[in-house]
This record gives sequence, structure tokens and C-alpha cells, in this order.
Amino acid sequence: MPFFRTRKALALGLTTALAIVAVPVASAGSAAFASPAAFAGSAAFAGSVTFAGSADQQFRRLATVPAYLNSSMDDEAAAEISTVTEDGRTVVYTDSPGERLGFFDITNPGKPKPTGTLAMGGEPTSVAHLGHLLLAGVNTSASFTSPSGKLVVVDDRTRAVVRSLDLGGQPDSVAVAPSGRYIAVAIENERDEDVNDGEIPQAPAGYLSVIDTRTWAVSRVDLTGLAEVAPGDPEPEYVSINSRDEAVVSLQENNHLAIVSLARRKVTAHFSAGTVTVDGVDTLDDDTISLTGSITARREPDGVTWLGDDLFATANEGDYVGGSRGWSIFDRGGKVVWDAGNSLEHLAVQHGLYPDKRSDAKGIEPENVAFARFGGVPYVFVNSERGNFTAVYDVSSPRSPRFKQILPTTNGPEGVVAVPSRNLIVVSSEEEIPDAGIRGTVQIYGFGRTAGAFPSITSPRTIPFGTLSGLSAVPGHPAQLVSVTDSAYTPTRLLTVDVTTRPASIIGSLTVTKDGIAVGYDAEGVAAVRDGYWLAVEGSASTPNLLVRLNARGAVQQEIPLPADVAATVTTNGLEGIAVVGDAVWVAVQRPLKGETTTRIGRYAGGVWSWLAYPLDVAPTGWTGLSELVAVDRDTFAVIERDNQRGPAAAIKKIYRFDVPATWTGVPTIKKKPVKDLLPALRADNGWTQDKVEGLAIAGNGQAYAVTDNDAIDDATGETVFLRLGHLS
Repeated sequence: MPFFRTRKALALGLTTALAIVAVPVASAGSAAFASPAAFAGSAAFAGSVTFAGSADQQFRRLATVPAYLNSSMDDEAAAEISTVTEDGRTVVYTDSPGERLGFFDITNPGKPKPTGTLAMGGEPTSVAHLGHLLLAGVNTSASFTSPSGKLVVVDDRTRAVVRSLDLGGQPDSVAVAPSGRYIAVAIENERDEDVNDGEIPQAPAGYLSVIDTRTWAVSRVDLTGLAEVAPGDPEPEYVSINSRDEAVVSLQENNHLAIVSLARRKVTAHFSAGTVTVDGVDTLDDDTISLTGSITARREPDGVTWLGDDLFATANEGDYVGGSRGWSIFDRGGKVVWDAGNSLEHLAVQHGLYPDKRSDAKGIEPENVAFARFGGVPYVFVNSERGNFTAVYDVSSPRSPRFKQILPTTNGPEGVVAVPSRNLIVVSSEEEIPDAGIRGTVQIYGFGRTAGAFPSITSPRTIPFGTLSGLSAVPGHPAQLVSVTDSAYTPTRLLTVDVTTRPASIIGSLTVTKDGIAVGYDAEGVAAVRDGYWLAVEGSASTPNLLVRLNARGAVQQEIPLPADVAATVTTNGLEGIAVVGDAVWVAVQRPLKGETTTRIGRYAGGVWSWLAYPLDVAPTGWTGLSELVAVDRDTFAVIERDNQRGPAAAIKKIYRFDVPATWTGVPTIKKKPVKDLLPALRADNGWTQDKVEGLAIAGNGQAYAVTDNDAIDDATGETVFLRLGHLS
């Protein structure tokens, strides 16, 4: 693995050498846009977000394909930056760990086909196309102080390398002028974050490479002396070109932007990206999503894209000391005509995609932006690296972009390619954690009037939600459910779900307290009763498994441990489901006790525990366990039985039912009957199959519902899937 990618992957987990390309995109002149308005302040934007109506055309996910299909499942294969060939039928992506380009045939966009790889002789950082030519920026650096790189030009029909141009430094993004006359490459020469705590300046300085496609001559545009922050060490990150052959270049760590005339090889304008104060955001990594903090930060834009010839958008990721957690629209004079303020982070919360563990850093980290027209409407697409989504905005009026929808992605979305000629969007995500079932992927989205399933549950009141680890009907409210959060968040909360809306809505939150103080449990199951709630609390090496009785206000009334013999042999995969029938409380143990091959269903009544043995299916990979228990009637229960696998490896996500004997002694084994295979429903929206189906309930309306635990977006895609299962037979 090349020096730079190895270093950054270890330090950050994700890379920052990124690009977004819109291909093909009709250029929009300034006449298409209204006159820019002054930025009104971040506080104005939190309340201005509206969800698109169902009648609007929108994007839906058509396919999710892992990059390893072009090699092997055991291979470390990423998909970072993508382009689509001129005919719109092949996705080409950079696979940095493999030092290669990868190819997927998307003639049928719902069923992409892997068609192989091409070695680059170094680490590809970006790829674009010009006609039938692919243009890959390749990092060949031996060290941070001795950077080098090349532009590899490939015929996309034969995959033959037709030329290789020395760029003199470490390339980042590659852009092609709409005229076809010029190619611009941001030569970042990135800093070593282990030297002086990553402080800049660090030689050598970056610059912009310009290639004239008539002669293939390479020129260099000096970018030193522009920024207030480390003017001698510009680190250009991303470049976009308008119809006037002008490049806008982001100098991310320098918090600066430059406009370059490619014909004259000259900087014609430059300005600071500015500092912004954003209120109403989470600033603490404390396992609590609390939108009460404030930041004042440099924008430090990463991705940048022209919206025409006079306006451009930036994704304000931050990297050095900044990051404003949103995106902005600038005019060519450097004036901010619109800023997202806190609205993008609030959208992440509303969709259950906010990464709390990044709260003390850069939050959702807007990574990149792209621009294209679909159906005559101009759209901006904003990638969130840590929230794992692409946000879509209608920018018909750039003074007031209209949020349209969020497209869920796999982990670390880096590139997005718009293909209006085929009504497609392609998103490539690079994060590779094979042991956690997270793989680099290419995802395809189609534009039209057919809506996708996401989001299936939202929080329109911006009540933070995630890790929905249990589900229960609410007595007296036939169209409501209650869910519970697990130990990924603290304190424990009970969330009320309204199923009459589509998507389902989080409409209430109740904090669990003990002795008047908010308390956190690893609550994995919930059962609502007339006068309160019961929780199934999973133990750990240092805490016991418990039944916890709450009153209607969420206050702990009683904690009941497992009997000593069971507590001594239960694993850390303990209590996972709970149901109440009459005076009896029933629980499901996720995995077998030590020394047993079946897991257990327990009944607690009159202070006495009784047990049944439950036989588990055998998973082809990993393990199988129970993750929910629900009473169908007094003698019949349903469970969710699942493996611990995600994506294509997921094999067991099923609902079974069983009857309990009227009386028994010992630990008899029950006979289970299949009710429903949940895999088709989990895969229906063509995403990365979720592993943790942890909630199941039969509401008072007779309908069954299931929900997934999103693992707080910690080594997980973070997507919550709420399933409407109808009447279970």
C-alpha cells in the first residue's frame, strides 16, 4: 500500500484525497440564477428545512455493489472517486489500496456487473474522463517531503494506457473543462500529520497543474502567497471548471479559494472561505445527541463545484482546525450568498444519521459537492463522510436552496457522479472494515417518479434517534409503538413512534431515571404495559443482565437479576427481548449459555424463573441468535432470529413463532414454526443489508412492524430500516 494512503488510513480511518465529478453536465450561465443575497446568519436555517412532497421527482437507490466483486471477498478493495464513461454505461472508480482502477458495467443500472481492474503503478486518487479517455491522477510519492505523481491516460474501449504525464507532485482531484480544451489537477503535496502535530507550513508547496489537451503539455500555476493561513504552503484539494475555462480551486487547510484562468495559467481572483458561527449543533462526544452547542470555525472547504459561470458551492468539511458542518454558495467575488448553517446536521438527526462520536470533531463532515440538471432542474449533491449520506438540494434559487431528500450510502461516501443522460447518480464509498461487514461500494440511484423506501422512519421534531433495539405496542394507542435505545446512547430513552405517517415518525421521547437521576442501561428490549414499561437489559463483563420495571414516567421501580445459575453462565450476548402476558414477564436470551447448544426463553412469574430451550438455525458465517420476543397471545410468541452478518453475507433474518406448554419441568425444547423471512424486505431498497433486526411488535391495529438497530453509525452504515409487515399469519 502506498505511503500516503497507509499513513492517512491509520490516522483518520478515511482519506481526504477526494473528488466529485458530474458527467455529463450542461453548463449553466449566470442568467439562470437570481441575484445573490447576503448571508442572513446560521440561526435562520434550522427552521427553514422542508421535506419534498411525494409528487416530486426524486432519486431512489437501484443497486449497491461491493468493489471486492472485481477481485475477491478477501481482498481489501475500496471505491473512492468515480467517473462514468461517455456512453454512460461503465462506472470507473479509484481503488487506492489495490493501486488500480475498477470497472462496473451499468448498462442495466439495477444489476451492475464487475468487469475487472487496471493496475496504475501507484495510488490513484481521482479519475475523470474526456471523450473516450480516462484520466487518473496517480500518487507515486516515496514520502511527504518527496512527493511525485502522474496523470495516466487510458482508452476506455481497450483499457490501454495511451500516455503518462509527469505531474511533479502528489495529485488529488482531476477535472476536465466542459470545452474539452483543458485538464486541471490539484497537486496537494499534503502535510505529514505526525510532524509538529500536523502544523503547516510543511514544504513542498502544492500547486495546480494544467494540461492543454491539444498538445498534452503540462503547466504549473503557482498558488503560494494567496492565503492568510500558511501562504507559503498551499494544499489544493479540489478543482472544478466552468464553461469559461476557469477553475475554482479549494485550498482546504489554508481556508482559501482561488479562481484560475486556465488559458492564461493565472490566478484571477482569490479570497478566504471565511469563518462562521453555527448554533444548535452537538459539540460533545458523550453518547448523547444534544443540539445545544455552538461552534465558530473556519469553513475549510473540501469539495467545490461550479453552479454556472458565476456561482459555486463548497462542502465545508474542515481538516486543519476548522469545519463548519455545512455547505455554502459563493459568488465569484468571494461573497457568501447562502450557507447551510446547522440545517444539514439537523437533517442528519431527523433521518437517524447523526454520528455522535464525531461531535467533538467535525460532525457529519460534508465532504464534497456536485452539480447537475435533471428534468431541467438544477441540483446540488452534498456528501457527508461521517453521516453516510448524500443530501440533494434544488438550487433553482441559489439564495434559498430547497432540500429534497437524503440518499443513504455505505460508509465514507467520497465521490458522486451525475449522469443526467441516463437519469442516474453514482456514489462511491471507500471505507473498508471487512471484519465488521463494512465494504467499499458503488451505489446507483435512479431519477424519476418512483420513490425509494428510505427514509422509512424520521424524526420531524428533530428528536434524536438511533439504536432502536426493541419495539412494543402501546396499550390504548393502536397506531403507536414504543422503542428503546441501547448503551450506544446515554441516558436510556423510550421513543414513541407514530405509524400513521409515511415515513413513520418519532413523536416523543421519555428519559429513564433512577432515584431522580437520568440513567443509562444497555436496554435491548421493551414491553409497554398499562402503567409503565418493562426493559430487558443486557449485561456485560461488569454489569448484570436485568429485568427493569419502570413507571409511566420512566422512573425505575424495580431491578430483577437473573437467577444465580443462569447469571453465571450467560454470555455477554444476554437478554435481548421482553414480553409481558398477564402477571408473567417473558425474556429471550440472545445466544446459548456456556455449555449449551440451544438458547433460552425465560418466564418470570411470582418471583420464580422457568426456562424453555430454543433451537437456533445454523448460520453459514458467524453466529445466530435471538434479538426480539413478542407475545402473539397468551400461549404463542414470535421471535426474531438473525445472524450477525451484513451486506451480501447476511443469510438469516427470520421471524419464527412457538407455542409454550401449559406446564413443564426442567428445560424442555420448544418447536418453532417459520413465519416470515425478512431478508427480501431488508433488501428491497437495494442497500447494504442491515444485520441487526432488533425490534418486532404487533400494534393495537393488528399490524406487525420491525426495525433495525443502526449501531449509532459506529462501524455501521447507520441506516435505520422500519418494516411494515402487515398481518403475520
